Amino acid sequence: MERDLYKKILIATDGSENGAQAINAGMEIARLSQGKVYALYVIDNTCYPAERSDPRWKTAMEEQFKTFGLELTAMVEEAAKVAGVDVEFVTREGHPAEKILDFAEKKSVDMIVVGSLGKTDVERFLLGSVSEKVVRNAKVPVLVVVECKVLKGNPADKIKKYGE
Repeated sequence: MERDLYKKILIATDGSENGAQAINAGMEIARLSQGKVYALYVIDNTCYPAERSDPRWKTAMEEQFKTFGLELTAMVEEAAKVAGVDVEFVTREGHPAEKILDFAEKKSVDMIVVGSLGKTDVERFLLGSVSEKVVRNAKVPVLVVVECKVLKGNPADKIKKYGE
């Protein structure tokens, strides 16, 4: 049965455990609605400390982020293959919340799925929360995935188990 509600789903992932859980949840929603997934990884280049402005350091960090992005791509593609979902992996650079919101608007997605790291009130006040900024400013529904034992683990394995 085809559902028209969530045809284009943006999953914002950062490689954390909660990010992997967001992949699990987003892929399951896409599988059920027969939708397309955009998996977005944002390289937060706004967090480079001023004292680390040595070009060699920046280059090394950028290479590390790109390598990590490739690893995430493989994980997302495997999960999409198992779920039978069409996926497009996208990498952007900048402030994560801004890039997530910008991408969602440009692609006219129907839903955004993000993981939450569960920061304390003080951490959110000092550092901000990507998921909170996305929820407050998104023009579409946002699913914030917090730590959940059912969703833990490799996204492809979870989809195999719960998608049967």
